[in-house]
Amino acid sequence: MNPQIDLNTLTVYHNLLELPFVSALNEMLARRGKDKTWSREYGSAYFALAQAGQDSPAAYLGQHLYYDESPFACAVAEGRETEILRHAAEHDLLLLETALNEAEYALRVEGVLPVWGGGELPTLEELMDSYRKNGCGQFARCKAFVWENGGLYPVERPDYVPEGEMLGYERQRNQLAANTRALLAGHRVNNVLLYGVSGTGKSATVKSLLGMEGMENLRIIELDKSDLPGIPQLVRMLGHQSQKFILFIDDLAFDKDDRSYSILKTILEGGVEPRPSNVAVYATSNRRHLVRETFSDRAGDEVDARETIQEKTSLSERFGLRILFHELSKPQFLQMIRDMAAQRGVEMPEEQLMALAVKWDIRNPNRTPRSAVQFIDSLPTL
Repeated sequence: MNPQIDLNTLTVYHNLLELPFVSALNEMLARRGKDKTWSREYGSAYFALAQAGQDSPAAYLGQHLYYDESPFACAVAEGRETEILRHAAEHDLLLLETALNEAEYALRVEGVLPVWGGGELPTLEELMDSYRKNGCGQFARCKAFVWENGGLYPVERPDYVPEGEMLGYERQRNQLAANTRALLAGHRVNNVLLYGVSGTGKSATVKSLLGMEGMENLRIIELDKSDLPGIPQLVRMLGHQSQKFILFIDDLAFDKDDRSYSILKTILEGGVEPRPSNVAVYATSNRRHLVRETFSDRAGDEVDARETIQEKTSLSERFGLRILFHELSKPQFLQMIRDMAAQRGVEMPEEQLMALAVKWDIRNPNRTPRSAVQFIDSLPTL
């Protein structure tokens, strides 16, 4: 056993020492050959590994090497790595590999302690390739986030409908996908407003982008209207990242006295500080005009009234692409029910299914995908 291994000498991956597993492993290696307490440190290391949901140190460290924001990872992701940083990274990977090998050797010699899983650390070339393609940090690890109270929170398992399961509104979905693919290709694109009848799948259409082929470099950040004041800070944070970002605002509408829409205006059109080319705003609304207008807005001086109305209706016009989601016709609605029943594996003669669907349509006049889902879910009780 080599007692000279010291993980404190990690350089560009020095951040790994903050991990409980690495800290305990380092202490174990330091105590090995000096006293018997090294086995206690091994227990601490094993516990930290298991608590992280892993049984292989190599797999565990590999996740952190790929996704944590280290100086080397950030430098490669931003295209500014140097030969000196590369040599430092090589040193760190060799040190980590040696530490794991020494720990495994100690376990074989001891012969009584439980052994953790094997595996290999990623190579320097594999890591650099990942940094260049996916970046590093939380944006490399996750594809969806929530922006709330000035903080960014990753969503480990985002809720979205796979593209192959989306039904209807193909033209609208193609419009949104084309705009998004242009964003991913590095072009400046239009901000998008999806508006129309409630329950038509506007939000689902945006979220389904996460599962589309070719959208691997796309990230969606959902935020509430109440968090609009923090958008400038968020946009500055995203501008230097390698990924492309959609700021997603669901169910957007403003009351007549709500002046926060002016913040959104600035973001949509840009102020002194331009919107980065890797960021676009996608919003959904049940209303074509996002600021509610009242009859009182039309009262008073004719010129003032006209300016008030124009100011409030101009917000939606700042979305360069406006996509209407209309209510389905009766034939479209019935066809959606046929397709959805087949997708769900509903075993029922089509004549019976259509008879029940027509009755449902009479009692529930909104012909939308949401109503179709509710009908399918209600079949056992109809």
